[in-house]
Amino acid sequence: METKPVITCLKTLLIVYSFVFWITGAILLAVGVWGKLMLGPYISLIADNSTNAPYVLIGTGTVIIVFGLFGCFATCRGSPWMLKLYAMFLSLVFLAELVAGISGFVFRHEIKGTFRRTYTEAVKHYNAEDEASRAVDNLQHKLRCCGVYNYTSWIESVYYPSNGIPASCCFNSSDCHLEDLRNATVAPSKVYHQGCFELVTSFMETNMAIIAGVTFGIAFSQLIGMLLACCLSRIITANQYEMV
Repeated sequence: METKPVITCLKTLLIVYSFVFWITGAILLAVGVWGKLMLGPYISLIADNSTNAPYVLIGTGTVIIVFGLFGCFATCRGSPWMLKLYAMFLSLVFLAELVAGISGFVFRHEIKGTFRRTYTEAVKHYNAEDEASRAVDNLQHKLRCCGVYNYTSWIESVYYPSNGIPASCCFNSSDCHLEDLRNATVAPSKVYHQGCFELVTSFMETNMAIIAGVTFGIAFSQLIGMLLACCLSRIITANQYEMV
């Protein structure tokens, strides 16, 4: 059996895989940067320590980009030990993604509970000035919702006695004035009635299966790279093949 055509075929497949792997890292990096710039305030409402999530994506994307390039170099070089190192890295990525996917699915109710607690606290201590308050305003305005469960959640806020319901709850800002928001009779006709908690969590529940499927799909794709790298390393070692 001619080994050189087999090696050439494996190298071609592994280079293509490494390039796709590199693209995945670039996407993660881009999403992390976008999340930090655009979603930072929203993320702070979901969990106490979740503001680190964009940095995790940025770091993971950067590492994948580096090792994706390393995989291409190892394949072109035909170095068995480099290919084994690349396969080892892919196995670590596979395990990390698998654990992350399972954890997200298993602890989805805990994530919902944490969001309810942190968002309730943000509403209760709302002052229209700090970062959490601005995040609440942005969330209510973008998602067209009001309060935790509905607009009556604002009654428990320290902001309500003096200012009423925040203007970010208004569905028509041009016809929503401060005196209207202070009036318990008029305000309900000026603001959104759907609560933000139900809107966000229903979106999470609806898309959980899709998110889990994509996560597991990406994770198991690492097995292909591991298999190709290990096979190429073994064939090169067995036949003492070296790139010229």
